[in-house]
Amino acid sequence: MTRPADDEETAMPRPPRTPPPGPVRPLDGLLPVTGASWQPVCRELRSTGASVVYGSVADWLPADLGDRRLAAALGQDHARLRHLTRPQVRRRFVASRLLLKTAAGAVLGAAPEELELAYKPGGRPYLRGIDQLDVSLSHTEELLVVGLTRHSRIGVDVERADRRMLGLGTERQVCTPYELEALRRVAEDRRNGELVRLWTLKEAYSKAIGQGLRFRFTEFGFGARGGRIRLLRPDGSPGVGGEWHFGSWRVSGRFTVSAAVHDPGFGDRPGPGGRSPFDAASTGPLPLPDRGSTTC
Repeated sequence: MTRPADDEETAMPRPPRTPPPGPVRPLDGLLPVTGASWQPVCRELRSTGASVVYGSVADWLPADLGDRRLAAALGQDHARLRHLTRPQVRRRFVASRLLLKTAAGAVLGAAPEELELAYKPGGRPYLRGIDQLDVSLSHTEELLVVGLTRHSRIGVDVERADRRMLGLGTERQVCTPYELEALRRVAEDRRNGELVRLWTLKEAYSKAIGQGLRFRFTEFGFGARGGRIRLLRPDGSPGVGGEWHFGSWRVSGRFTVSAAVHDPGFGDRPGPGGRSPFDAASTGPLPLPDRGSTTC
């Protein structure tokens, strides 16, 4: 799909390619040393103010969930872990929290166990006592996604790219009239994938504003304007100004990842490093397939 003109009504621009995997380091002995670096994440945060990273559950799961060091690494989340009974849910819970705290610790120059993950009403995670970094978390099956921003707020979401949504009535529950019309013009073999992408964008935006699924998805929409993903009203007219930035990418060939960042300080201006979050130069989420380091 070619990049749309400013006045072209379509779904989303083609997602950018993701970079090759890069190694990372351990969490307080719980995870094996792999001799890695978080420099790409830190550089992206310095340049744009936001970064999205992903990894697999298997790569971020300690060999022993009974390891006494896990309690210190998880903090208050360790009590929540004890109430989880399904093995798959326990594995994802532990791995996702270790990835999030390790990523945040690398950016902040703190050990992951020094950070306390807390939750707002509705379940939105935040770092207790830390205002200079906002975080978001999503996972599906074996993929974990973490969003980080030094701006105001961030939300991320991930779904299997081939999750069936079309023809089940989902589009009527998710899409605005404008989006329904835009979907009809998408090639049939790509239509379900575009609907999945719209779903993840709406999830990411709802998480960023702290509403989750409480915000009706038919009350706001997305479309391409000038090569950027824009928030739209149900009729397709612009919904907000340039203070919101959105990105959507295909990851590992199987998953769709979307992110939303609120940037009240810059609007359409570039970030501190001369770029805006998720601009045309973005390579997409950064893969961290091994283990997390504690510094950049």
